[in-house]
Amino acid sequence: MSQLDAHVVILGAGHAGGTLAALLRQYGHTGAITLIGDEPIAPYQRPPLSKAWLKGEADADSLALKPTEFYPANRIDFRPNVTALSLDRAAKTVSLSDGSSLAYDIAVIATGARAIQLPLPGADLEGVQVLRTAADAEKLKAALGPGKHLAVVGGGYIGLEAAASARALGAEAVVLEREPRILARVAVETLSSFFQAYHEARGVTFQCSVNVTGFEGKDGKVTGVTLSDGRVVPCDIALVGVGARPNDALAKDAGLPCERGIVVDLEARTADPSIFAIGDVTYRPLPTYDRSFFLESVFNALDQAKQAACAITGRAAPPVEAPWNWSDQYDLKLQIGGMPFDADTTLVRGDIAAAKFAIFHLKGQQIQAVEAVNAPPEFMMGRQLIANRKPVDLVKLADPSISMKEVAA
Repeated sequence: MSQLDAHVVILGAGHAGGTLAALLRQYGHTGAITLIGDEPIAPYQRPPLSKAWLKGEADADSLALKPTEFYPANRIDFRPNVTALSLDRAAKTVSLSDGSSLAYDIAVIATGARAIQLPLPGADLEGVQVLRTAADAEKLKAALGPGKHLAVVGGGYIGLEAAASARALGAEAVVLEREPRILARVAVETLSSFFQAYHEARGVTFQCSVNVTGFEGKDGKVTGVTLSDGRVVPCDIALVGVGARPNDALAKDAGLPCERGIVVDLEARTADPSIFAIGDVTYRPLPTYDRSFFLESVFNALDQAKQAACAITGRAAPPVEAPWNWSDQYDLKLQIGGMPFDADTTLVRGDIAAAKFAIFHLKGQQIQAVEAVNAPPEFMMGRQLIANRKPVDLVKLADPSISMKEVAA
């Protein structure tokens, strides 16, 4: 049997799984495709959940990767509300939560990641929640509005986006962060300070260097967040945004190597040649930086969907790209290119006070990463320079009167 005729079973109908199903048909795959998803709706974009969805500017239809009719029209057997329970590599079957068993020629694990839940007293109260799915976003949106109080546990990008959306809806917002500054794990202090000041000017309050010890409630509903110093921060809803873990139990139970996620190669293939893994669930190579890493991003979902689709259909591998990500807060668009691995200096280009600047992370004269706020040319050309590993003139890079095209040249 040609691999183009193989039955591909995709376990997970998120951005990665949904994209792969569509790409397989686009690339000429003729065999059966089964797409298994544990949510009741078809694959959709998740980043707008903390932004457009909360503000009522988006819904399941507008965020859908493809219209619902796309799947039957392209002979993709989409099965919602079903979870993969176990994988039998010898028999090449997968057991599903609806009691059925499905045979595969090629299996693709695209089970994503889950938000970390805090094992604290009161964490099971109504109103203590995470933001990972459309259902989560809908519940959060219903709880926000004028006179409401949102407490965000964790000063990362999801929490900041939710705080900005809460303010747009007329709610009060406070961000509680364990580290001395927000974005401590993902951004330099310059960017942290900029975003905190921008939020504070729009009514968000911050408490850093605080430890959350639990949640208080009344009649089963959260009323406050307790801190280690005995204080209670009042709230109507508490959003926990302290990171995510890959849903790799299916692979571990099947004996596939896992680090912080399922170990894959540049074709998104696991140690089993019949099993691929894509998206947030993987621990993947980053050739630009000569290492592997766990990435949570739309870039990763799309990139690995392309890698797997090319490998399955026999096409040439897609070109290696620098990772990218973004965050929208108020009228700010932060675009992040690359990863700051091994960087020894940072360079700011532009005007921080005008909210139009970029922070470059450099290893010598080589750009490792760029964080661009309302600065699309710096982001686009920065990514290009990261990918081609071309040294730059630091004097030119620091001078915003010199175009990024000239810097790149």
